[in-house]
Amino acid sequence: MNIDTVTAIASETLFMIIKTSAPVLLVSLTVGLLVSIFQTVTSIQEQTLTFVPKVLAIFLTLMVIGHWMLNNMAGFMQSLWSDFTVYIK
Repeated sequence: MNIDTVTAIASETLFMIIKTSAPVLLVSLTVGLLVSIFQTVTSIQEQTLTFVPKVLAIFLTLMVIGHWMLNNMAGFMQSLWSDFTVYIK
């Protein structure tokens, strides 16, 4: 295995991580921004008001797109393991 192969695997892995985690992070960011705007407008500074909606939104997002995320990761792992003989040479 040469440096180009390792670089390609690392690049593909980082892209998979970003692609898989982006929807959950974007939902968390959006909910956090909306709650922050709501807190600013109403002058309510309750800590649980920021935490609970984010947890519920992330849980709902994982329920909706978890299957897609798992399929992406499983497909990536299958492609890595199917090319394993190429890596050990």
